[in-house]
Amino acid sequence: MLSNYYEWIKTFHIVAMTSWMAGMFYLPRLYAYHAEVKVGSEQDKTFQVMESRLLRIIINPAMIATLILGLLLADIYGFRSLGVWFHIKMLAVVILLAFHGLLAKWRKDFVKGQNKKPAKFYKIINEVPVVFFIIIVSMVVVKPFEN
Repeated sequence: MLSNYYEWIKTFHIVAMTSWMAGMFYLPRLYAYHAEVKVGSEQDKTFQVMESRLLRIIINPAMIATLILGLLLADIYGFRSLGVWFHIKMLAVVILLAFHGLLAKWRKDFVKGQNKKPAKFYKIINEVPVVFFIIIVSMVVVKPFEN
């Protein structure tokens, strides 16, 4: 029975989520630095390798593990018993998934040498995952709107 492993699933969910968020915090910062280098330069190639590995080896697997383990936790907890806080959390997760997709698209722009966004854009956009991370953690810990 899965409920016997609730604490382990929760532990690995937190580890996966932390890894996903760490990557989501770091990748836009890499893009900010990358936007300032000459296309085709050694620095450009180095940033491409760093960004690709971060996305493929850390962010993508951590995101997948976060989603799978989170759904298992929700199933164990009981989907029907989850309140408004859970729906707000899931909306924030969906927005983060969309942001994740944008990060992957922007990486492809760098690979093609077609990045049109300035470093300042990436420095500002770097704050997006922080805002949704705060919302998600707040919903889980405080569980507002719960009777």
